Amino acid sequence: MTNPAVTDLITRSNRLGADPKNTNYAGGNTSAKGTETDPVTGEPVELLWVKGSGGDLGTLKESGLAVLRLDRFRSLVNVYPGVDREDEMVAAFDYCLHGKGGAAPSIDTAMHGLVDANHVDHLHPDSGIAIATAADGEELTAKIFGDKVVWVPWRRPGFQLGLDIAAIKDRNPQAIGTILGGHGITAWGDTSEEAEQNSLWIIETAAAYIAEHGEAEPFGGVRAGFEALPEVERRAKAAALAATIRGLASTDKPMVGHFTDAAVVTDFLASERAPELAALGTSCPDHFLRTKVKPLILDLPADASIEESIARLHELHEAYRADYQAYYDAHATADSPAIRGADPLIVLIPGVGMFSYGANKQTARVAGEFYINAINVMRGAESLSTYTPISDAEKFRIEYWALEEAKLQRMPKPKTHQGRIALVTGAASGIGKAIATRLAAEGACVVVADLDLEKAQAAAAELGNTDVAIGVAANVADADAIQAAFDAAVLAFGGVDLVVNNAGLSLSKPLLETTEKDWDLQHDVMAKGSFLVSKAAAKILIEQKLGGDVIYISSKNSVFAGPNNIAYSATKADQAHQVRLLAVELGEHGVRVNGINPDGVVRGSGIFAAGWGANRAATYGVKEEDLGQFYANRTILKREVVPENVADAVYVLTGPELSRTTGLHIPVDSGVAAAFLR
Repeated sequence: MTNPAVTDLITRSNRLGADPKNTNYAGGNTSAKGTETDPVTGEPVELLWVKGSGGDLGTLKESGLAVLRLDRFRSLVNVYPGVDREDEMVAAFDYCLHGKGGAAPSIDTAMHGLVDANHVDHLHPDSGIAIATAADGEELTAKIFGDKVVWVPWRRPGFQLGLDIAAIKDRNPQAIGTILGGHGITAWGDTSEEAEQNSLWIIETAAAYIAEHGEAEPFGGVRAGFEALPEVERRAKAAALAATIRGLASTDKPMVGHFTDAAVVTDFLASERAPELAALGTSCPDHFLRTKVKPLILDLPADASIEESIARLHELHEAYRADYQAYYDAHATADSPAIRGADPLIVLIPGVGMFSYGANKQTARVAGEFYINAINVMRGAESLSTYTPISDAEKFRIEYWALEEAKLQRMPKPKTHQGRIALVTGAASGIGKAIATRLAAEGACVVVADLDLEKAQAAAAELGNTDVAIGVAANVADADAIQAAFDAAVLAFGGVDLVVNNAGLSLSKPLLETTEKDWDLQHDVMAKGSFLVSKAAAKILIEQKLGGDVIYISSKNSVFAGPNNIAYSATKADQAHQVRLLAVELGEHGVRVNGINPDGVVRGSGIFAAGWGANRAATYGVKEEDLGQFYANRTILKREVVPENVADAVYVLTGPELSRTTGLHIPVDSGVAAAFLR
């Protein structure tokens, strides 16, 4: 049975974490103390349950808690070697674990274990950090909260900070919490309800004071020409710049992107003081660990041309990398981890919005959310005082902390397609859906493109939330519709790396019954459609300079002359030769182009369900329900081909194992000798 203290802790944590005014995603930690029976001695034992490293309060479960014995944890005070060696204490936390210990204890465990209160909350609210980063934060803390909240000067999270907060509580029995300089807040209570109420009181009191006493326009007036463009224009410009920006942000390692044109961002970028404040960077460790110490901000007005903006972004990126290298060189010591990359994670485009980047979509999205937190913090601090983040030296001590490096090294090995963005046409059913499903399972972000928007969105939802997949409408025979689909892709995920030309249909008719309309429809969807999709994709792939893959789902009919199939087979032959032509043309850009030749994929196929199956069954003189087995029986392996077999081939062709392969057609037909490639 779950301990009541744990039940209360989870409930409180989820409530606090569900509201972004209280803390950011994965930010902060909460704890509870209580008693259980030691299964070894049968005696009562005092325990600490605290959110483990890397967890998120809003979604916290019992499995995300670290469980420690309080008697052993408190005894660590007796062996503490001092602030210069406080990092050694983290390894000692493992010797305090109870039972299997639960999640890994975080660096903040000390403030929870050493503070003499049954329940402790450490949070990163915008209103609290605004006070914490104000130049006169200590005076403001006393003015706003009286003696109920005590100021704690900036100190890097760790054992000493836990000792400091514990001592402050002991010396100030009337206090309910602290403002941690440059960082956030900590509050406590004898009960879970009291701790939560105290946390919320600090957050809401700070917010109310800022609202009542703060300057109305702390960012100054509006810079003429830097105001937000109309929605259609700004999103079109964002889509036009996305590939360039992602390529720059991925100079050191590939990144997934996220775009937002929320008013809080565009208003900030339109303000007079945006360049000055952005250059100061963020302060809360949770913020700059996700956003880097400062963003790259384009210094051109909103109506600057795409060409001018791209040229300037390249210049600014070069300067940003040099500046970041100088920051690293100025603060690194002999035992510092190697530089992790000098590219920006936040790119701000006046009049348009913000691009944020990370190893995956969730990380990229959260980085953007954190920068919005930083904007709110700057607004609050500037409205009352002067925004004064912690120094670059202290930021470096956090960013390149050995404990942070160890945390990164513990992360699981990425899947083969993590960080890659795939667009699959005709992906709401059949082969396309199987391909989208496999790519998502291997870590890719997937754009499910289909003629039917509702079905595309439903198929995407099956793969996961919008951090995993989105559904878009795409009539592949319409160049404008294709461009709209790619625009949606780059705004959702930052760019495109992998495109699968799968959309298709078939009309099974002999030559004399095939009309001009039949011929045009087949060629518009597959030959012309693949050409248009590949052309739109190539523009992005070339601009990103990250290489990429284009896959054509052709057919064994591209080389095999089957009966009553003139229009379909001819267009598949067209697709097959597009593979060869584009492999040659796009190879210099690192883009691989390959094809897959399936045969007789009946199960789950949209083409077969739409009448093609009945026509082919009639052609071969078999029942439609027996068609799959008929195709299997005529193969060498005597095994039916299903959509997942084609998806497997896409996975292999676009994975690391065949990185030197282009211009290839892989048969997925269980062996049709007449379709062997020559």
